[in-house]
Amino acid sequence: MAELFGMSLPFFLILVGAALMVMEAFAPGAHFIVVGIALLAAGLVGLLLGGILPAAALPLVLAAIVLVAGGAALYGYRQFDFYGGKGTGQTSDSKSLRGKTGRVTQRVTKGDGEVKLESGGFNPYYQARALDGDIPEGEEVMVVDPGGGNVLTVESLSAFEDDIDRELASDRVNREHENGDRDRENESEPV
Repeated sequence: MAELFGMSLPFFLILVGAALMVMEAFAPGAHFIVVGIALLAAGLVGLLLGGILPAAALPLVLAAIVLVAGGAALYGYRQFDFYGGKGTGQTSDSKSLRGKTGRVTQRVTKGDGEVKLESGGFNPYYQARALDGDIPEGEEVMVVDPGGGNVLTVESLSAFEDDIDRELASDRVNREHENGDRDRENESEPV
């Protein structure tokens, strides 16, 4: 069997593949995971087929497995988009957070709170402070000042509602109420 650094080639591939997969935890973004999966898969198959295949054919078979497993891992990574938004969910700097919307996950006051932004990157949870008054949990908010640190200033989206929005909402409720009354009248009339 082929050897590298005093170890069998399949065992060496398993070690290198596992090391690359662990390195991915320290630098997420699919820098190491695809190659790590390919090498790990080739090493495992090499251990299983090592006694069956001739020694000269083993490196060629392992190389083919690296290509196939690497292609499958890359396809899976891109298809399932484990890191979210095909790169669009990641922010480039704090200024790009201005105008983003999200929901309050912990009551936001002038001194404390937390929000989850809809497209806030790898970790969409941010510490937040209210611009005016307290904002209850579950309320939709918009970032008005990204700060520059890790604390955002937010304002409730209901604060941005103007007279036209209130009138449209009132009209919508009235129409639904009228439609409900008509439906009940139609049900009570004999057919």
